[in-house]
Amino acid sequence: MANFDQVGVDGFGGDGTFSSERIVAAGADDLERAAEAALRPRRLEEFVGQAVVRDQLSLVLQAALARGSAPDHVLLSGPPGLGKTTLAMIIAAELGTSLRVTSGPAIQHAGDLAAVLSSLEEGEVLFIDEIHRLARPAEELLYMAMEDFRVDVVVGKGAGASAIPLSLPPFTAVGATTRAGLLPAPLRDRFGFTGHLDFYSSDELERVLTRSAGLLGVALDPDAAREIAGRSRGTPRIANRLLRRVRDWAQVRGDGSMDLAAARAALEVYEVDPIGLDRLDRAVLTALCTRFNGGPVGLTTLAVTVGEEAETVETVAEPYLVREGLIGRTPRGRVATPAAWAHLGLTPPREGGTLFDA
Repeated sequence: MANFDQVGVDGFGGDGTFSSERIVAAGADDLERAAEAALRPRRLEEFVGQAVVRDQLSLVLQAALARGSAPDHVLLSGPPGLGKTTLAMIIAAELGTSLRVTSGPAIQHAGDLAAVLSSLEEGEVLFIDEIHRLARPAEELLYMAMEDFRVDVVVGKGAGASAIPLSLPPFTAVGATTRAGLLPAPLRDRFGFTGHLDFYSSDELERVLTRSAGLLGVALDPDAAREIAGRSRGTPRIANRLLRRVRDWAQVRGDGSMDLAAARAALEVYEVDPIGLDRLDRAVLTALCTRFNGGPVGLTTLAVTVGEEAETVETVAEPYLVREGLIGRTPRGRVATPAAWAHLGLTPPREGGTLFDA
């Protein structure tokens, strides 16, 4: 099974299909994972950000190494692009063992999981990406494997079927999920350590960018790092992606210097504005403010106005706009906040105005 890359997991809809279309999407396809492989931290001390989770995880791993036993199973949750896959790889590296990688969507039958589990060696780390998407029969098999280190292999069909117990060597399961609320309680309870990853601060992203620039062999001006970090939506994967695009612009259209001017020019080409909004984000905001006087307006109507599917607007654009306080959700529909009007440079309607006011 192939190793994954630097930070986070899938893109739009959990399958990576949207990441190639939006430079500020938090997901990544296989090509980007390959490009980011060289930027992946190998040890906990190299991992930037997530100080609380990093410290807690270090304690768990050091205690397990001191006892000479496999650590508790680990569950990592949080939005895509923040480092769940990277931490899984670091866990294996810190334990001095190998990493077996699979994903929830890839395991549709209990037999698929049984084949993976039966091939594990003692002390190995099994990483299950998007674990909340495991099929129910596979979930039930995983319960037993995680708790008792055994699985029951069913032989035969119908009345003649029999279950043969198969012992497993001690291993550590690491699950990653972007939607922890979808995990069944019995599965969640079998993880001895749960870590939630939060969005990064601009200072942390600047450190990520400086480290990545060094690994790429390019000199990144501190002002340029600050500019890129401010447009990266709190997500290291997006920061590294924007860094590569700035490098491309500097090599092709600039003089090779990755300074503030190059960063701003490159990000203007890719339509990423100073707070990280892209074309779709601005289209939603502009339609909400100029066509609907700031709302409220229904999601379907707003999506038709910007020429997108309602699911795309709700899943791709809205989360960041809501998190940044640019739009709000109300029982009557979406509304623009004062911050949205200010960001677009528009004057909000007077109090008590209507949709048809001039």
